[in-house]
Amino acid sequence: MKNKLWLTLFIAIYMLFNPVAAQQFKVEHWKALPDSTGFAGSFAGLINDRLIVAGGSNFPGGGAPWLGSKKVWYDPVFLLETKTASWKKIGNLPRPLGYGVSVSLPEGLLCIGGSNAGGHRSEVLLLQLKNGILQTDTLQPLPQPLANTCGVLVRNKIYVAGGITAPDAKTTSSAFYELDLSKGVRAAQWKELPTWPGPSRMLGIAAAVGDFFYLFSGTELINGQRIYLRDAYRFSEQAGWAKIAALPWPVVAAPSPLMCDQQYIYLLGGDDGSNAGRELREAHPGFSTKMLEYNYRNDTWSVLPGIKKDRPLIPVTTTAVLWKDHWVIPGGEIKPGIRTPAVLGILKAK
Repeated sequence: MKNKLWLTLFIAIYMLFNPVAAQQFKVEHWKALPDSTGFAGSFAGLINDRLIVAGGSNFPGGGAPWLGSKKVWYDPVFLLETKTASWKKIGNLPRPLGYGVSVSLPEGLLCIGGSNAGGHRSEVLLLQLKNGILQTDTLQPLPQPLANTCGVLVRNKIYVAGGITAPDAKTTSSAFYELDLSKGVRAAQWKELPTWPGPSRMLGIAAAVGDFFYLFSGTELINGQRIYLRDAYRFSEQAGWAKIAALPWPVVAAPSPLMCDQQYIYLLGGDDGSNAGRELREAHPGFSTKMLEYNYRNDTWSVLPGIKKDRPLIPVTTTAVLWKDHWVIPGGEIKPGIRTPAVLGILKAK
């Protein structure tokens, strides 16, 4: 009895001094993407304050890698007017493409790098809507092809970190690039910057807070073998790179960029590596539903309640989009090789 009283008192004190831990994250189920299989690696973001999802890949017709199915990339571009509306197809990318970086700008949606059946790409596409018609411009390409990279807009600069340069790459990249938009998106040129003081990686997670770019987790490739990472770093133009507190566990390929507020960065799901190397196939339980918060003011991590198991599985290899007051996760991969058309809208209680 005494132990239970002490536990109750501890929880009450923890909630008092950590009010964010008591906050709940509400998960809404929006209209699914108009494909029964769904896509992983799609580009996603906003054009004229409307949600866009473009490209991605899947194994059609219920296929899977262990069944010998062929991975297929896609080019359709879908639009959602409001969270209660239905998706509309508004056009196509110049070619099938996925697994790059998405950045929403006033000018439109940037699709940076990525891959398709022909290999990895360096191109940068600007998607725009003019009089309701999709238009695509090609901008200054990346210095090299990159897929499975991560990136985010920090003030008026885009940062892209890591990835792999080819489908058969045995090692990951330490590339770190900046695109300064201060003179306009069409005049911007990529600049290579010094890399973070740690292992190369792909499928890392990005966040932006003030002047800082944050890089969390990911997986390193050494001779083609994945090494799951927990390390994390912060970068600013003035201060350079700094190593910050390591994550409690890996969060490879979690929805990115991350949701932030005035004190915390929130991280949901990801592949923690607990089932890596196991031939589970259809029996795979799905990726993590755990939720972490990083206090960037005091460099500490806390574990939040996360998403309950009776909720949908949380996908990986998908772009997260801040749209109005929701953190939107459209599609992705819920188990190795298995996509979902589900669209989740996550709202933090006030």
